[in-house]
Amino acid sequence: MLSANQTAPAFSTLDQNNETISLSDFVDKKNIVLYFYPKDDTSGCTIEANEFTALADEFAACDTVILGVSKDDCDSHQAFIKKFDLNVSLLADTSGELCEAYGVWQEKEKNGVKKMGIVRSTFVINKAGELVVAQYKVAPQGHAQEILDAVKAL
Repeated sequence: MLSANQTAPAFSTLDQNNETISLSDFVDKKNIVLYFYPKDDTSGCTIEANEFTALADEFAACDTVILGVSKDDCDSHQAFIKKFDLNVSLLADTSGELCEAYGVWQEKEKNGVKKMGIVRSTFVINKAGELVVAQYKVAPQGHAQEILDAVKAL
């Protein structure tokens, strides 16, 4: 698993608009909140996306872009954004490469059944491309505010 004070793993993947988004697009320009969530349009993921959307202007004022990541495809991301009027970009990691690089693809257990899945996790990457926050197994409720507070402390 990753931790603060490491160089953020590079990434390049499609967003909801089928446009390639890379870590290098933001280095020396913006901080990044990179949050991983299990699935579009599910209860916890909707709470988290709505909370990040509600604080999007405050993140922008701190020179910070919000990027959500799941293994859902671009069409699913577009529908999720439209349904909830989300103001965050969503990256489609359909290959799972980004999830693997950030260590969020892990074994999970629900009702006694073990399976692999995305562990809800958030990373804050500063303008130099370094991880300043690396949190695994986060709860969706109130998480966006906690991350905003961390960004404001940069």
